[in-house]
Amino acid sequence: MIKQIKNSYCCVGLMSGTSLDGLDMVLCHLEKRNDQWKYSIIKSVSIEYSVEWKKNLEQAVKLSGKELLLLHRRYGSWLGECVMNFLADVNPQPDLIASHGHTVFHEPQNNFNFQLGDANMIAAKTGIVTVSDFRSLDICLNGQGAPLVPIGDQLLFSEYDACVNIGGFVNVSCDIDGERRAWDICPANFVLNRLVDKIGLSMDKDGALGKEGQVIQPLLDELNTLAYYQLDAPKSLAQEWVECSFQPIIDRYAGQHLADIVRTCYQHMALIISKELNSYAKGGKILFTGGGVLNVFLMDLIKQYCSGQIVIPDRQIIDYKEALVFALLGALRLNGESNCLKTVTGADRSCSSGIVI
Repeated sequence: MIKQIKNSYCCVGLMSGTSLDGLDMVLCHLEKRNDQWKYSIIKSVSIEYSVEWKKNLEQAVKLSGKELLLLHRRYGSWLGECVMNFLADVNPQPDLIASHGHTVFHEPQNNFNFQLGDANMIAAKTGIVTVSDFRSLDICLNGQGAPLVPIGDQLLFSEYDACVNIGGFVNVSCDIDGERRAWDICPANFVLNRLVDKIGLSMDKDGALGKEGQVIQPLLDELNTLAYYQLDAPKSLAQEWVECSFQPIIDRYAGQHLADIVRTCYQHMALIISKELNSYAKGGKILFTGGGVLNVFLMDLIKQYCSGQIVIPDRQIIDYKEALVFALLGALRLNGESNCLKTVTGADRSCSSGIVI
């Protein structure tokens, strides 16, 4: 195992989420002072996926083995080029790049996962130490391999009683009985973006379409009683679950107005999110980040049902918190410190996960 104990790192964090919004990149400085990590963001950027790349990522799950490996290499090359452009005016070069990759397969029940984006290509393009594949070791240790951000919530945002990220899926992390716990709550942008794509929209900006609709009560009742919501944490969601469990319910209401279906999904998400937070955050201070925070209608619904103090930070943290945390995961990996917590993922033990190249 490569171990390079340092108290400070200059890092690039890369994040591509299931909502397919694009690639988030952050350049940050991380420093460990008195066993507490501190951060400062130097620069950040989000690169929207082209139509071609979005299609490639959406269809990756259907590719043959050879086609998938070729795409893995191509996407890694593209990531490396994006980093090179991002760092064109940066001197000296960062200590490391930490890449989340793009999730194609996530089946922890089968000890199976795959993150697209070959880190060998990133390292080859940039000449910078690259850490990737953060989920695999945890899954091999019988964990969920997700969520990974809670260690960052604990080390960088400890002043909050809970941290919620609304992206392709909604996840939460909080301390319960002195231990960090986290889990995926429900789908969000991954479902919403697919719905509005039917009318040529990439997203439902501000929740405008859903706001026009009416709740379809039978659909809401079916969604609210999905078996996943009865499971105890640790638990996680992925595209496979949407395809097998969530989407078939939506499809049964295909004859209804799209605005009504979207409105019902918003109601469902707000109720499920608030129920979880009211149970575990218990009226405390809750940090909300991720692209879904910009959906005014969804956030208004959550505020109606959530008893906690909702805190929405500045735009840079909203957009780049996950990329920032992956930079931290890379630094922890180089230090040989745990970056996957067994209390979060359900693994046999906590571990320092990630392949270093």
